[in-house]
Amino acid sequence: MREETKRKVQSLNDKKQAEQDNIAHSSADGKQNVNEPTEKNSEENKMGVMPIPKLLVNMSLPMMISMLVQAMYNVVDSIFVAQISEEALTAVSLAFPIQNLMIAVASGTAVGVNALLSRSLGEKNFEQSDKAANNSIVLAVISYVLFLLFGLFGTRLFFASQTNDAKIVSAGISYLSIVCFCSFGVFMQIMLERLLQSTGRTFYSMITQGTGAIINIIMDPILIFGLCGFPKLGVAGAAVATVFGQIVAMLLAFYFNIHFNKEIHFSVKTMKLDPKTVGTIYAVGVPSILMMSIGSVMTYGMNKILIAFTATAAAVFGVYFKLQSFFFMPVFGLNSGIVPIIAYNYGARKKDRIMQTVKLGVLAAFVMMTIGFIVFQTVPDKLLLMFAASEEMIAIGTKALRIISVHFMVASFCIIIGSVFQALGNGVYSLIVSIGRQLVILLPAAWLLAHFFGLGAVWWAFPIAEVMSFILTSILFARIYKQKIKGL
Repeated sequence: MREETKRKVQSLNDKKQAEQDNIAHSSADGKQNVNEPTEKNSEENKMGVMPIPKLLVNMSLPMMISMLVQAMYNVVDSIFVAQISEEALTAVSLAFPIQNLMIAVASGTAVGVNALLSRSLGEKNFEQSDKAANNSIVLAVISYVLFLLFGLFGTRLFFASQTNDAKIVSAGISYLSIVCFCSFGVFMQIMLERLLQSTGRTFYSMITQGTGAIINIIMDPILIFGLCGFPKLGVAGAAVATVFGQIVAMLLAFYFNIHFNKEIHFSVKTMKLDPKTVGTIYAVGVPSILMMSIGSVMTYGMNKILIAFTATAAAVFGVYFKLQSFFFMPVFGLNSGIVPIIAYNYGARKKDRIMQTVKLGVLAAFVMMTIGFIVFQTVPDKLLLMFAASEEMIAIGTKALRIISVHFMVASFCIIIGSVFQALGNGVYSLIVSIGRQLVILLPAAWLLAHFFGLGAVWWAFPIAEVMSFILTSILFARIYKQKIKGL
């Protein structure tokens, strides 16, 4: 009771202080820079006062670094698996839709938690921020149970629906079963990391993600090839290394939240599901989950289209996803920093800070994706050789990487604006764009191109779909700007 009273008093003081800040800004004839902290607002969360360029770096750079390490782990994982056989690489590629679905459920729920928690902190509603944090843990556990059941009963059917190759099916079941059984690691890791990000403690998230990925990279060759006295596990070793890294990262994230995340408080009482809080989380989270889950549907569909030509084409598609993560993952890390900044400043009604964040985010993403485009255009064969590529794989993959990368720069705009939709509580806009891009345009275009022009033309479905995505994203951003940002 005493702690709750202190927090209520602090909340009233913060509101009073905010009113004084508004008066001070008004009396300065609008010339005072709202990005510069004053004596009166210096105790406010940094997301409301730190200059935006510095804040964006502060919030996003740790996540971008950890995402780069994560991308490196994804690539190294497949490089080691490729040393086993091309069938093993294909099996891991075919398993990707389910792994992506796990991340979609975990990250989508976390996006809803992130937006609600950051907005609540911006409004000084500490009771609601605590409810969001505690309910998020329960939701992560429920998500894990669902994928545990899939691991027990659904893996064989999943692989059998894509290929009749017994070696690929066997390797795929071995890999995916382990990933599903131990998926509590990834669900809790992602959720706990997002709680750290919501309060601006992205440095700790960088440590957890980086540690988990580095452990995975170290354990991969040891468990796959049976080094240092460990048994030779093959594809199963890659799965064990993956989940072990996730579990270690989860434990680290839990420790950091307990000891350093002082703006949220865990308790058994508030860990009970609150219908209103869960509803608010999933109002943003469900569209985000569906949006990312659509990627699993698209990948599954593309695998079906490509494997009809040759299993090597499906392996190339899997390799592409690993390689493109070097450039997309840092942009997603940038997104992770942008969402709480925009959500906080929307709660605090600071229009200029919102728009400055959007502009800088789009510019930074464009630069990163341009670098990716240049790399894919100039050395695609060298990239493929890292995966022990055969002559057939190099022939198919070189063309594929060059064509697909044409859409990178356009994608940068769509990704950043998608984070704006989520931060402002309009995750359904991101869902609309994702459905339009991946299901309405990309998959039908890929099927038609494959049917009429062959394998070499399939890859053009990506640039075609991205142009549609850019147009639709621009229209929806203009709409949300008019409805929610312009009048602040």
